[in-house]
Amino acid sequence: MMKRKPIGMDGEKTRMITWSEVKEHSQPQDAWTVYKNKVYDISDWYEHPGGAVLFTHAGDDMTDIFHSFHARGSQNMIKKFYIGDLVTETTDKDDHQLAFEAGYRKLRSDMIKIGLFKARVGFYLYKCATNVTLAVTAGLMTAYSDNVFVHILSAIILGIFFQQSGWLAHDCLHHQYFQKRKYGDLNGLIWGNVAQGYSIGWWKNKHNGHHAVTNLHGSSAEAQDGDPDIDTMPLLAWSIQQAQSYRELTEDGKDSAFVKFMIRNQAMFYLPILLIARISWLNESFKIVFGLGAASENLKLEKERKGLQYPWLETWGLLAHYAWTLAIASGFGRFSVGYTFLYFLLSTCACGFALGIVFGLGHNGMATYDADKRPDFWKLQVTTTRNIIGGTGFRKPSSDGSVVDYIIKWNTICFLACRDTTSIKHTIWLLVSVRNGT
Repeated sequence: MMKRKPIGMDGEKTRMITWSEVKEHSQPQDAWTVYKNKVYDISDWYEHPGGAVLFTHAGDDMTDIFHSFHARGSQNMIKKFYIGDLVTETTDKDDHQLAFEAGYRKLRSDMIKIGLFKARVGFYLYKCATNVTLAVTAGLMTAYSDNVFVHILSAIILGIFFQQSGWLAHDCLHHQYFQKRKYGDLNGLIWGNVAQGYSIGWWKNKHNGHHAVTNLHGSSAEAQDGDPDIDTMPLLAWSIQQAQSYRELTEDGKDSAFVKFMIRNQAMFYLPILLIARISWLNESFKIVFGLGAASENLKLEKERKGLQYPWLETWGLLAHYAWTLAIASGFGRFSVGYTFLYFLLSTCACGFALGIVFGLGHNGMATYDADKRPDFWKLQVTTTRNIIGGTGFRKPSSDGSVVDYIIKWNTICFLACRDTTSIKHTIWLLVSVRNGT
């Protein structure tokens, strides 16, 4: 990657850059971004330690998402990419918006200072133990029983194990367990590769992008500023714009018969697709680890430029996963190939259903935005993510329908969904009123 000489060195005058200029540089190969009103040229920086997720904010302000993803001091790494200062008057932010952003940044800082986001190791040890118990129980049921109904129950339990392992891997790889990120990665290999058959390299690329730009549609086919979790065309569309997005890929500018059929009937296909979505994730993980392809151009370029962080551990982790799951699914060699496949399919569908009810309620039913028209960081996180507390509900319309109170997990916004903290019953729930999108 080309080295850039910081502006202002050797007596040079600081370059002043307008917001419209920043917006023109929104592609990975030509990417500018803003951090605390300073502009950085991060073009083609696939060597970024966190991967290609930084291109989700090419042509945009990354101040808040940068703080959510990075440890203190990480900002020193981007100094070499500095090219000038932003002319703040050229943005569309009024005094009210600037005060609003300053307010939630201060709130986040204050909550960190008083320790509200320190994870409890005991909680995670408990979750690890209960997860292992699920897998062992499923294995014992196929090892010592010949009853079909016991095997069905075993497959469902194993599916729940896969789903629960996903949450543990999620928190490991978002570095909630340990201060040292390497320890989080190594635990992520256990709960990701070994437990679920998912590559942590594939997962980080996909899921970090999801957190950075939740429910955003990419601004163009070449841009990488969209949420990969809703990049589901031609099977599912989450907005009219996305339903029509494949037209730019056809010569006549029209939808194919397949696209029309799928989108017209997606209400029927939604649940079946979620039930077997795990098969796609297994496939994409296998491909990236064994060099057989990549799920996206973004991941392909990241793999070519920096490779997997733990290639051998990822490889052996996947092999270990298929070894132990095959042993359970086959009744430790007693079941036929067809029976083993049906067991695998049922456990996969059980996992897909358990994950689907979280995705469906948590994100799929929430607002979607065009990436080039995204709201500020706080509003994006609030309006695209919904957490549900059993028995209390999650929506409360006002008399005129203009106010919706969302109960959200503040640490979803600040620290990317740590599932346990040391204070106030492990998490702090904030009631946020969003009036007319402001």
